[in-house]
Amino acid sequence: MSSIYKAGFPVLAGMLIAATVGFSAHAADQIRVRGTVESLDGSTLSVRTREGTDAKIMLKDGWKVSSVAKASVNDIKEGDFVGIASLPTADGGNGALEVLIFPAAMKGTGEGSYAWDLKPNSSMTNATVANAVKSVDGHTLTVTYKGGEKKISIPEGTPVVTFAPAEVADLKSGATVFVPSEKASDGSISTSRVVVGTNGIVPPM
Repeated sequence: MSSIYKAGFPVLAGMLIAATVGFSAHAADQIRVRGTVESLDGSTLSVRTREGTDAKIMLKDGWKVSSVAKASVNDIKEGDFVGIASLPTADGGNGALEVLIFPAAMKGTGEGSYAWDLKPNSSMTNATVANAVKSVDGHTLTVTYKGGEKKISIPEGTPVVTFAPAEVADLKSGATVFVPSEKASDGSISTSRVVVGTNGIVPPM
């Protein structure tokens, strides 16, 4: 069974970065399971997915559990590295669905903009904040990454989170989870990482 994730942002950050870049090395074999815990039985995590199906996920040796903590858009400043899920807007820009603030030590990891499955046509952008503007209409971030730049508006009420520790005991029935996983040719699902909602804050990614 996993030990408690205590410190060392690279473990958690590496997990989420792998998730946000879609595991590009073997993208076809990777899935992201979102849902609520039904049970944890030894090394098997049963999840009721957001699609209404049941998924049994094998937890690999040395698996880690982590959570997210609430942050504020006002915490974001120029030079910060963020992961933002967004959708195209009617005016041709991009509107954030959620914002993940990475620790400074992980700046630049997983950099880029990728297709994402939070909602249809959404994307995930891991990038550096070049400019942060607050106006009467809300907040807008200009973010830069290798080969590109995006201007993303952050509507009022958009979830903004950062990393936090969690314990195996947090994987209780009804807890919301985000599980970047591998699906084998026989349909079996496995993972070495689970992100769980705690203290009323659920993984928004």
